[in-house]
Amino acid sequence: MPEIQDHQPTTSPDKPQEALWKRLIFTLIIGAMVSLAQSVLFFVAVVQFIIILVDQRQPNRRLADFGCMVGDWVAKAARYMAIATDTKPWPFQEMD
Repeated sequence: MPEIQDHQPTTSPDKPQEALWKRLIFTLIIGAMVSLAQSVLFFVAVVQFIIILVDQRQPNRRLADFGCMVGDWVAKAARYMAIATDTKPWPFQEMD
């Protein structure tokens, strides 16, 4: 089991209670979006598999890039939901 490093979340314990409620609401919204993103990734994987079968084992580059972008977004959402960062993912911030 990996050791937990001494990582301090960026959320300050001195923030008012209202900020915690806002964070909870954002976390619930982002959690629902992560669930939708998983469905989108599954759909992309199925379509990509079909394309590979039909197109002589050549994946669609645009679908692959889109899948990577969704995966990066899920990682950013997970960091916010785990309170490892205060930076909200898209659509609350610009997509990097």
